[in-house]
Amino acid sequence: MEGLPVRASDEDRDRVLRELRERAVEGRLSHETFERRVDSALRAHSHAELSALVNDLPPASRLVRGLTGAVTSLSSVTARIEAAWRAPRLPRFTLPPHDWTHLVIGRSPECEFVLTDLSVSRTHAELRRAGGNWLLSDLGSMNGTLVNGYRIVAPTRVRPGDEITFGTTRFILA
Repeated sequence: MEGLPVRASDEDRDRVLRELRERAVEGRLSHETFERRVDSALRAHSHAELSALVNDLPPASRLVRGLTGAVTSLSSVTARIEAAWRAPRLPRFTLPPHDWTHLVIGRSPECEFVLTDLSVSRTHAELRRAGGNWLLSDLGSMNGTLVNGYRIVAPTRVRPGDEITFGTTRFILA
C-alpha cells in the first residue's frame, strides 16, 4: 500500500494551475507550453504528476507577483467602471406632488400615467401614498411589476433611486 501514489485534490490542481498562469504572465512559458501543461494538469491523477509540471520553473519573484496583483486589481476596477458606463440610462419616473394620494399606471387612457408599451397591462399598477411613504402595488398585470429586479406580490414601499419595471418598461424613481 505504501507504493500507491497520492491522488491529487482539486485544491492541488488549482494551485498548480495558478502557478502556471503566473509563470505564463511573467513570460517564463510560451503559450503552447502553457496550454500543454494546463491540459496535463487537468488530466493529472497524482501529486507527482502535478509537481512535474512546475518543478522546472524558477520561483516567483515578489516584485512580479506584486505587479501582477496590482494590474489584476486595476483591470477589475476598470472593467466595473466600463460596465457601469455601458449600462442603459433609464428614464426617470418622478413621484407625484404631495397633494396626490394615488396614481394608476397602465396602457389605458383612463390611467394617470399612460405607457404605450404592449407588455404593460391596461391597468398595470398603482402607486399610493401611505403616511409619508409611497407604496407600489401590481393590479394583476400579465407581465408583472418589479422593484429593484424583484417581482412584487404585495404593496411594496418605494423610494427615490429604486428601479421599477412595468412589463418590460424600466424607470428610475425620482
